[in-house]
Amino acid sequence: MTNNQQLPGLRIGQGQDIHRLVPGQRLLLGGVEIPHPQGLGLLGHSDADVLIHAVIDAMLGALALGDIGHLFPDNDSAWQDADSRLLLQKVLDLPALRPWALVNLDCTITAEQPRLASHIPAIRFSLANLLQTDICRISVKAKTNEQLDAIGRGEAIAATAIALLWAPEATP
Repeated sequence: MTNNQQLPGLRIGQGQDIHRLVPGQRLLLGGVEIPHPQGLGLLGHSDADVLIHAVIDAMLGALALGDIGHLFPDNDSAWQDADSRLLLQKVLDLPALRPWALVNLDCTITAEQPRLASHIPAIRFSLANLLQTDICRISVKAKTNEQLDAIGRGEAIAATAIALLWAPEATP
């Protein structure tokens, strides 16, 4: 094994989330409210923004800091209906993240409906704003599940995110 002091200050984290679609809820993706053709939204303890939740897990995972449920447990009423943008800000404010810069973020949203292509620019802009980085560092793609499983039946939406972080003087 190589001495940790010789390794570059790069870390990769991966995050994923899935939430059920139900009537009477808002559909937020990356901090952007998206209309659903059947008026459905995502159900969760917080606002259920699956994309921001995946981004949070990717950022935390890159530094081995656990996951969103560790920091914001769903059995804690303090996080009931919480705005995921604020949860992301709390993560970015963690002392462990301060020396790290986002090199790039690659995200995929998996949903049968709504079709998301026209919303991707707004979602990228929102994430770049929230992460205080240039939009060229943010990639967001949308896929369907080809009518397979709960996502394919239109019962849920999922997201994955991969974050590459860099610190010039990273510690092991």
